[in-house]
Amino acid sequence: MSSLRSFAPALCELLGIEKPELAKEESYLKTIHPVNKALIFCPDAFGKHAFKKFPDLLEEMKESSNRSVELQAVFPSVTPVCFASLFTGGTPDEHGIKQYGKPILKCDTLFDALIRAGKKVAIIAIKNSSIDLIFRERALDYFSVDYDPLATAKALELIEKNQHDVIVVYNQEYDDLLHETGLFSELSVSALCHHVDTWKLLNQAAMKSWKRNFCVAFTPDHGGHTLENGLGDHGEDRPEDMELLHFFTIR
Repeated sequence: MSSLRSFAPALCELLGIEKPELAKEESYLKTIHPVNKALIFCPDAFGKHAFKKFPDLLEEMKESSNRSVELQAVFPSVTPVCFASLFTGGTPDEHGIKQYGKPILKCDTLFDALIRAGKKVAIIAIKNSSIDLIFRERALDYFSVDYDPLATAKALELIEKNQHDVIVVYNQEYDDLLHETGLFSELSVSALCHHVDTWKLLNQAAMKSWKRNFCVAFTPDHGGHTLENGLGDHGEDRPEDMELLHFFTIR
């Protein structure tokens, strides 16, 4: 099974650009015609565990995408480690984030590769989250917002303006709530539904404004498991934390 490290080479192949230096994995996506634009939606902690629990959400994702792939997270399965590997293609030892922490990455990243290829890039993330911080100091547009609805609103605005080639939008409601209330509490399940609804909304916006030759990707970082006290957590080398499903709409 491919690792989420395969995402960077896959997106670069879709866009027809050179990969970042650490991206040695094979691409899991093949296309005859490169796309011009991409939107990458990163819902934190939305692992395969959630789709196993709620097959109706899986059906919604399948209906609103045209490709999917099963992947493994990297270990330790915590947000900055996993997203660093997702957006560099490297292992934790290679990119340097090997435990929970949010240092600015100094290695070559997908964003550096996009900038070298002349792509205009935006990152929209919750203020002080991993994605908001670890990819700083690049010549791209950063938008730090207070919470998920504002991130989604900004993404919709940027899609409509049609001035960026690649947009990354990060949401964290489910990860917050699984820690606070449990993996499948009423609030956590509502958060999962919000992320699926956001995915569909972003797809519709891309189809309206970009029309064709684009990719919308659903790329969570890890899953989660239940602790003895009933609350949720992640970071271990176990299926609930490590198994992922990524989805793509490619037109």
